[in-house]
Amino acid sequence: MPQPPRVGVVLLTQGTRPVDLDRALASVLAQRAVEIDVVIVGNGCDPASGPVPEGVRTLALPTNVGIPAGRNAGAPVVSGEWIFFLDDDASLPSPEFLVDAIALVGADPRIGMIQPRVVDPTGATTPRRWIPRIRKGDPSRSSPMMTAWEGAVLLPRTVFDVTGGWGDPYFYAHEGIELAWRVWDTGRIAWYAGELEAAHPVIEPTRHDDFYRLTARNRVWLARRNLPAVLTPLYTGAWLAIQVLRFARDSRGRAAWFAGWREGWRTDPGGRHRMRWRTVLRMARAGRPPIV
Repeated sequence: MPQPPRVGVVLLTQGTRPVDLDRALASVLAQRAVEIDVVIVGNGCDPASGPVPEGVRTLALPTNVGIPAGRNAGAPVVSGEWIFFLDDDASLPSPEFLVDAIALVGADPRIGMIQPRVVDPTGATTPRRWIPRIRKGDPSRSSPMMTAWEGAVLLPRTVFDVTGGWGDPYFYAHEGIELAWRVWDTGRIAWYAGELEAAHPVIEPTRHDDFYRLTARNRVWLARRNLPAVLTPLYTGAWLAIQVLRFARDSRGRAAWFAGWREGWRTDPGGRHRMRWRTVLRMARAGRPPIV
């Protein structure tokens, strides 16, 4: 009898949502037809300060190192031929989520990364930003993706390791774009699975100065870390034009955004991995070249 697939699960928390964390963990432990190896990563907190089910490990990071670095810290702790990342405010409505996601990759081995459709458990309308394509359309329609909502993501462990993992320097914002790009550069595709669901409450992101600064800085870093040199000014220029138009309608955060933009050029993000031109062409044929 074949062994069930083994999934390493990294559950990230800052310790501020204990009820949500319990719900997320319960949804992971309820998964059927898979073996799971779970670590709760406390980003600036100690998850072991509260009750933890038997068999679930914890990792306490003394300071908040940022979302991508927190996920990366948990990855070496878990084992399995699959790795699944879940944020503490997300959960899995179906106990067959993991085995169904793994079956998708089995049916199409080109897939190297899966993001499910995200639904609000109260039935609120899915925000457009959670659908990782330009032409949003029906949220239940599956498609290739060149970005990702990072709150629930599954990858074969070998693919995750080849990509180098999440981009530690970003702290917050755009790390999902980089991971999706790097999956494409392995020769696989990143896939939005509209038939799979993760639950997450609809909460508008807080538009504070750090949000504007980090999203601007990280756009520049994203291009500098990943794109062929000739595409870097095209990508960053396109986003500069988009933001100028946005700020013409709403000037909130403009100073912070442009400060972050300058920071992106003046600081070294490190970790460069130039995308192959073959990957650029594959992404273009799939509907979204890495320019916008």
